[in-house]
Amino acid sequence: MGCGGRHLLSSALALFMVQVHGQGGVKFQNWAKTYGCSPELYFQPTSVEEIREILDMARQRNKRVKVVGGGHSPSDIACTDDFMIQMGKMNRVLKVDKEKQQVTVEGGIFLSDLNVELSKHGLALANLGAVSEVAAAGVIGTGTHNTGIKHGILPTQVVALTLLTASGEILECSESINADIFQAARLHLGCLGVVLTVTFQCMPQFNLHEVTFPSTLTEPPLSSASWLWDYAVGYYLLEFLLWISTFVPSLVSWINRFFFWLLFSSRVENIAISYKIFNYECRFKQHVQDWAIPIEKTKEALLELKAALENNPKMVAHYPVEVRFARGDDIWLSPCFQRDSCYMNIIMYRPYGKNVPRLNYWLTYEGIMKKYGGRPHWAKAHSCTRKDFEKMYPAFSKFCSVREKLDPTGIFLNAYLEKVFY
Repeated sequence: MGCGGRHLLSSALALFMVQVHGQGGVKFQNWAKTYGCSPELYFQPTSVEEIREILDMARQRNKRVKVVGGGHSPSDIACTDDFMIQMGKMNRVLKVDKEKQQVTVEGGIFLSDLNVELSKHGLALANLGAVSEVAAAGVIGTGTHNTGIKHGILPTQVVALTLLTASGEILECSESINADIFQAARLHLGCLGVVLTVTFQCMPQFNLHEVTFPSTLTEPPLSSASWLWDYAVGYYLLEFLLWISTFVPSLVSWINRFFFWLLFSSRVENIAISYKIFNYECRFKQHVQDWAIPIEKTKEALLELKAALENNPKMVAHYPVEVRFARGDDIWLSPCFQRDSCYMNIIMYRPYGKNVPRLNYWLTYEGIMKKYGGRPHWAKAHSCTRKDFEKMYPAFSKFCSVREKLDPTGIFLNAYLEKVFY
């Protein structure tokens, strides 16, 4: 029944009533405002029973369901025109096991909140992505990573999880229970079910010593930064100049060099609790691509990208190219599956929300990444299809089998995932 833009569904479960409120007219946009959608109904459940009711309603009305956390993915992986579930109200820390150094949390908790809670218990996650305003279930769903060749992507820190499937069944998953589902669900793409809880392996709280300096591919100059340059100048002036460059593209290479010099003119060091070093300012809205290549191909790929830019001076490319490293793992859809990897991330900023032509840069970069055996970051925009993924991922067919078993009608699919699986 519809009333005032809301949908209300009630049913008796056990000895109590469950009421699910779905709001109409909500417009969802990701953090960068590069992708968005208008779901028919938008839900913020507070219990497993409410999520079950939403799935029941979706089945009855032949609708699809997408779950979203922080909305940081720079792609349309979370978008839907049907039902959207935002997990922000299911964000509790359920258990801290100091002996095992493990924490169990609800899937909707932001890592920014979890970091603070872990600190109270003298614990920390071994590695984090650049941003912590992201949900626990979301960061494992897309394979969030940072850097450190002794560390894997964030899903490698998961030791157990619970999954609510399309049928309403709750599955406990770990290496010893539902092992195949666990291998799939540690990087689940949001297509296996709703991740209710996640158990992370932690470690004792620690500080990090950050040394910041820029480098070229031939020699390492010194560097520095300060609040004045990073934010007062580095943010506002850079955005303004990049906006100007949308009218005069030839300015981009000068702007890149100027800000490289401005922000990194002398060495800077910083010591702080780990999560404050792992996280950094993403500046303003941006389009990004991020692929993982075999680590031994790093030098060749970087030099080829550098040569492509130098040989095509009219190709617009914003700084920087981010280079990060991750240890190989055994997670079926991990870009680091069975190999140590280098992630190479490119950026095109959107000054004042204005898109900058990027197709030539994007296609050139993708071509180089594919040449060197690259696999795209699942959260970020790419042009790959199922045929590509079947070649990239030896265990892709295993994942597909698990997905088809858990969600035979495709209730958790959307346009992004259809390109992946069909």
